Amino acid sequence: MFLMQLLNGLALGMVYALVAIGYSLVFGILEMINFAHGATYAFGAILTWFLTTDLGLSVWLACGISILATGALGILLEYFGLRPLRRKNAGSIATLITTIGLSYIIENCLTIAFGSQAQRFNLNLDFAQLSVFGVQVGSSKLVITGVSLLLLLLLYLIIQKTRMGLAMRTVGENRTAAAISGINVNLVVMFAFFLSGACAAIAGTLIGGYYQMVSPSMGATVGNKAFAAAVVGGLGSLPGAVLGGVVIGLSEGLAAAYLGGTYTDTIAYIVMFIVLLIKPSGIFASKSISKV
Repeated sequence: MFLMQLLNGLALGMVYALVAIGYSLVFGILEMINFAHGATYAFGAILTWFLTTDLGLSVWLACGISILATGALGILLEYFGLRPLRRKNAGSIATLITTIGLSYIIENCLTIAFGSQAQRFNLNLDFAQLSVFGVQVGSSKLVITGVSLLLLLLLYLIIQKTRMGLAMRTVGENRTAAAISGINVNLVVMFAFFLSGACAAIAGTLIGGYYQMVSPSMGATVGNKAFAAAVVGGLGSLPGAVLGGVVIGLSEGLAAAYLGGTYTDTIAYIVMFIVLLIKPSGIFASKSISKV
């Protein structure tokens, strides 16, 4: 039982990490929290479902289109919703409220297009039963963990080993100095939103396939828990987002095993509050949230 819940929590934690990285990418560059990220996650999952179920596309092709489309959605949100606020030097409160409004717009558009009811997503990730230390584990947990790890490694290589990654880190340190040195700050910000949306699409598809269900409101709970994971690890820190996601996921798995399923949605916020009491900036914080 313990090992089973540990594996469940690890798989869920890796998905939280993918979503949490989206929060940290944007915060690390703009020092703002994008609360439309959860709705972006739902958009990616529903788009994959629609392409596979209604249009009959292969899972791989549908996932590829969903990643590109959700990344493009992130760019549109930044270009039309947030960039005008940056040009007018609007405060962080205005930006925060805007992202909340954008999240409701996306969710309502999904509801109008596909209905408010949860839809069956026939993406079977449990195609085999595997033995891990003598415990029978569904392949879905290993697929989710493996895919998430590969994507996290790819993100690390992009940010640490490429010119665009260097530009992202430079803009995160000082936007004004980066612009003076010739870096196209707007392009860097757009790329960060694209990566954020792409990660959300992959995470949404994995969770939709795991539970075999998608809905327009599915991003609310996961988005909030991923935000808690980003806060636990330290907003703006990608290693912190991964650690925070794993901590939240494992905490949920153990809570389900020893406290019952009633407490799984609560444990993420309890862990967040405990970490904030001990270290308000998070475990690996690279930036702090400034007061307006």
